Amino acid sequence: MAHSHDDVTCDIIVQAGGVSAAVGYPLDTVKVRIQTERRYHGIRHCIIETYRTEKVPGFFRGVSMTIVMASFISSFSFGVYKNFLYNICKLRYGSADSKPSKMDVSFAGCATGAVRVVLLAPAEIAKVRLQIQKEPHHLMASTHLFDSKPKYHGAVHCLRMIIKEEGLGGLYKGSLALLCRDCHSSATYFLTYSALCDWLTPAGKDKPDLWAVLLAGGCAGVLGWGAATPMDVIKSRMQADGKYTGLMHCARESIKEEGVRVLFKGLGLNSVRAFPANMMIFFIYEAVLRLGERLAK
Repeated sequence: MAHSHDDVTCDIIVQAGGVSAAVGYPLDTVKVRIQTERRYHGIRHCIIETYRTEKVPGFFRGVSMTIVMASFISSFSFGVYKNFLYNICKLRYGSADSKPSKMDVSFAGCATGAVRVVLLAPAEIAKVRLQIQKEPHHLMASTHLFDSKPKYHGAVHCLRMIIKEEGLGGLYKGSLALLCRDCHSSATYFLTYSALCDWLTPAGKDKPDLWAVLLAGGCAGVLGWGAATPMDVIKSRMQADGKYTGLMHCARESIKEEGVRVLFKGLGLNSVRAFPANMMIFFIYEAVLRLGERLAK
């Protein structure tokens, strides 16, 4: 059966999302641990301690589900965004081919972030729980009957345990913070990309050069995560620790104990991961779209 151009584009984005998630996962683990545990004095200390006690596997806890979900959600997000923008233009201007305004782009991005929370929340809580779970390297290699065993034995087991202990609602712990994070960060993400592409498009052309796509995609990722980081911290803490009764309680307690700067823990790591990952995702997306347009002529 022949694949449509949109199917091929989605397949490419799926692969790009999975590869970028796998490559950036060790930094994501460090970020989550820094955000949720006060005992780490910084990025370097967290990396050293994780390697000392858990070796390399410590940086990859929960990576399998993240690769699968990141692959799917990258494709899903672009598809939802494209459909929102298509319908907004059709309703406002009478034609889906009309150039959207910056407000249209922001609204479509915000709506995309809201929709994807339904799928993302369970995967996020499993990822966070596995990332903060300590499993010393000597225990991993031991089969002694009395050695302590980790609570979660993988992503699926983690989800089953959460449902068993906390009910189905446990899968959506921290989802309000995730909703706030993804709504405004997705709006910032797509708006930044659109604005930079418009600015970098040479006069007389309707599309930017691919080098401009790389730059715009990388900057969109950095600014998107910059907007997301405060709520990302709150979300991670709510998912990792049951002591918080809600978003505001978590924010108040965190700021009270560690100051306002706690809301920006992991910002540097988010930015380092975001630039190359989103640079490549947008580059591949645009390259495949343009190739499809040429083949269709």
